[in-house]
Amino acid sequence: MDQRILTLFDEYTHVPLSRRHFLDRLQQLAGSAALAAAALAVLEPGYARAATVQPTSSKLVEENVTWPGTQGVTMQGYLVHPKGRRKRGGVVVIHENRGLTPHIKDVTRRVAQAGYLALGVDALSVFGGTPADEDKGRELIGKLDKPQTLAHYLNALAYLRQRPDCNGRTSCVGFCWGGAMANSLATHDPQLNASVAYYGTQPAAEEAASIKAHLLLHYAGLDERVNAGKDAWEAALKSTNVQYAQYVYEGVNHAFNNDTSPARYNAEAAKLAWDRTLKLFKEELG
Repeated sequence: MDQRILTLFDEYTHVPLSRRHFLDRLQQLAGSAALAAAALAVLEPGYARAATVQPTSSKLVEENVTWPGTQGVTMQGYLVHPKGRRKRGGVVVIHENRGLTPHIKDVTRRVAQAGYLALGVDALSVFGGTPADEDKGRELIGKLDKPQTLAHYLNALAYLRQRPDCNGRTSCVGFCWGGAMANSLATHDPQLNASVAYYGTQPAAEEAASIKAHLLLHYAGLDERVNAGKDAWEAALKSTNVQYAQYVYEGVNHAFNNDTSPARYNAEAAKLAWDRTLKLFKEELG
């Protein structure tokens, strides 16, 4: 697919841009309404088609859970773990800028399948939960109060640690908007053992000094928007002796791990990044 179309879609999903404006520009780039519709079909998510760990797996236990947030908000989440009674490392899974979608629930099941207590947090709990309409989800993400949202994720980590089925060791993994949150959690939670950010924007350089977690940073080579802050953040991590690993997957786009968007998904890069993620979890969570 024309890289200009992929760049336009990234702009649409991350910068305030109306759907009508997006579709008009898409048709201009594609050359016709029919070709624009064909491009859209492989850009927008196909959640059911891409699920790799089916809901109600016989090997997993799934439940919807709640815990106290800040300012009277009741937080909602999707908790999954393997069957069997034993303590496990906890992983908070942080969604993209559309909320706790079926895709992120599938990622949560993948983490659980690897042997962990996985919690997909719904940051849109403050609005009653993630809506089915993706555009509405993006709109609501933009209305979140940043300090309150960070506190909600810190509470989610605390909630995991106090559960009797958690071994006390915790990590987080986030994608896009969630990648940025994963970076922020690393700078704000000294108890965090590991943090994995997929194509997430970076905190201010001075925040690196507070990091105690082991970081894993995944970047897409074609992701100019996120990569603009990559080098300065790495320099800050080096200057403060933070334990980290950083990988740039050349020739792939932002959201390369999202297998519900065929135009941006890259199976080879996604597998390599996921293998590296699970390796870190094994090292830090037990």
